[in-house]
Amino acid sequence: MTAVMIGVDPHKGSHTAVVIGPAEEPLGELRVRASAGQVEKLVAWAADWPERTWAVEGAAGLGRLLAQQLVAAGERVLDVQPKLACRVRLLQAGDTNKNDPNDALSVAVAARRSKTARPVMAEDYPAVLKVWSKRHRDLARLRNQVACRLHAVLCDLVPGGHPKEISAAQAARILEQSSPSGAVDRARAELAAQFPGDMRRLDAQLRGTRKKLAAAVRASGTTLTEVFGVGPVIAGTIIGDIADVSRFPGRDHFAAYNGTAPVEVSSGNRKIHRLPLRGNRRINHAIHMAAITQIRHRHSDGRAYYDKKVTEGKTHKEALRSLKRRISDAIFACLLADARRAGQRPARTAREGNQGTTLTPARPAHTPNAGSSDKPLPDLGTTIRPGTRAATPSPSKPASKKTRPAT
Repeated sequence: MTAVMIGVDPHKGSHTAVVIGPAEEPLGELRVRASAGQVEKLVAWAADWPERTWAVEGAAGLGRLLAQQLVAAGERVLDVQPKLACRVRLLQAGDTNKNDPNDALSVAVAARRSKTARPVMAEDYPAVLKVWSKRHRDLARLRNQVACRLHAVLCDLVPGGHPKEISAAQAARILEQSSPSGAVDRARAELAAQFPGDMRRLDAQLRGTRKKLAAAVRASGTTLTEVFGVGPVIAGTIIGDIADVSRFPGRDHFAAYNGTAPVEVSSGNRKIHRLPLRGNRRINHAIHMAAITQIRHRHSDGRAYYDKKVTEGKTHKEALRSLKRRISDAIFACLLADARRAGQRPARTAREGNQGTTLTPARPAHTPNAGSSDKPLPDLGTTIRPGTRAATPSPSKPASKKTRPAT
């Protein structure tokens, strides 16, 4: 039997599967309801094609549960991004109506043609970190929402409101000192009195979530927390979203993924490089928070590097972008080291240098002459903690590209 590709268009209530042959001709179609026996029905239907591969659209999103169940059943599953299937459906000839069978067919064709479809692996500790980091993020947003509503109500009760960040205890003291007059002010005071209780409840939930997240990060054995400014929350966010670092050929690809690498937006004879707004914004925000933490600690290597860039004539934003790129490279080196200890085989390129003796590339990959502060930096240590400052080149002698960074 020839190998076939089975595309699956997952939904909350049902899943539609379409199988195609080597010539991309449809061979069969099945729609099953989302239930406890969905995998058994799909596998039994696909038994006529022993050499099969499943392609699930959004295996990290809506199709995550189905994809993981197929992997647990011993099936080979690929993750197809929705945009790839959309391109196939829009560009293919013939019937392009938007329905579940056509979507499943587009998923199968995209998986057969595309080289970016990634195999779905059984979930491990990154999924645990992703669960608790998302919970922490959701609770933090709810807490900010309650604080903003409390500020808005206090502006109607106290002249000028509360100028700074407010806590439940401060809000309670302000309400005790206020003396509302009239039915409207009393109603506003009663409403404001409910917010401190909500803040205390959310603060308690945040503390509990941080403890669980810290325990999960320790259990994972990651070295990511050795980077100064990266705590359990940031580490959990990064590991949970990255999951498998081997999908990045090098640190430049990782920087492009998290939005710390410049892209060319040239026009005519002018060559301009800017930071992209695409990429994973959660990881970009996590790197940004780590950079801010390093800048605030005057004895950290990150602050010394930031001051060096400012002395060279760069603005605050340019120096901050350089530091964020430096932290991105350090995080990538730690993720590679963790993957090696776990027995994985990270991807490497011909220009990545000797990865067996150092955690950072001995020779940086080529990047365009951007003329900005966002280039890859060769002098990078795997940790930027105080007291472990990486070696910096002498001002009288320019650094060589072949100089191995301090480890």
